[in-house]
Amino acid sequence: MSILRSIVIAFALFSKIPMPRVEWTKANMQYMLCAFPFVGMVIGLILWGWMWLCNVLTIGTILFAAGLTLIPIAITGGIHLDGFCDTVDALASHAEPERKREILKDPHTGAFAAIFTSAYLLIYFALCTEIPRQTQTLWLLGIIHIMVRSTVGFGVLHFLGIGSQGLFYTTSSTSNRGRVTIALCFIFTLCTASLILIGGLTGIAITITTAICAIYIYFMSKKQFGGMSGDISGYWIQFAELLAVAVLVFANKVVIL
Repeated sequence: MSILRSIVIAFALFSKIPMPRVEWTKANMQYMLCAFPFVGMVIGLILWGWMWLCNVLTIGTILFAAGLTLIPIAITGGIHLDGFCDTVDALASHAEPERKREILKDPHTGAFAAIFTSAYLLIYFALCTEIPRQTQTLWLLGIIHIMVRSTVGFGVLHFLGIGSQGLFYTTSSTSNRGRVTIALCFIFTLCTASLILIGGLTGIAITITTAICAIYIYFMSKKQFGGMSGDISGYWIQFAELLAVAVLVFANKVVIL
């Protein structure tokens, strides 16, 4: 039952999908990160449904791409995009790590957050206009959302965190570290195999890009902030998904050529 409660808490925290009320105790949260990638699975399934609807109704490229861009944000409630906003605002300050950590906690939206978030959405949307309306491609896109969350979940467990407060610390400290690590590594391996099986060289490129992004976040968070936080985790998800989608688009074109 603790596993089911962990799944409910994961979806309640990382998505806007209505969930029954469950008490947030350590016992109920110990497997929460195992369920984190399943939020990505739901995103992938809804994206596939959106593609099917667009093909049936012969919806144009722009509206199709808008759906691919906005569906993940709608399902997550923008929680990860909020972390992206705070993190890029802090990074753009070029201040000392202590000041950057203060910016992360500032509830106000800075100018750089608005600029970089607008640029992010524009680039993501533009990339989505280049995604073919094929089942194979949409499966790859869905797996990306799962793989990235399994990687970030691993980082929450094993990357250095900032302080002993906040959602990042709570999630990390309440997890059954050993079992959750095994589960996340298994999910990542399964995603890798699926990407390669479905996409071949494109799948390999996406996997390598996701791994490189994790390495970048590890060193960047230590140097720029002194460790990880919930906001930086959100930045990680958005940044990794953007890179993976870019690889999906351009690798697919190279393979076709």
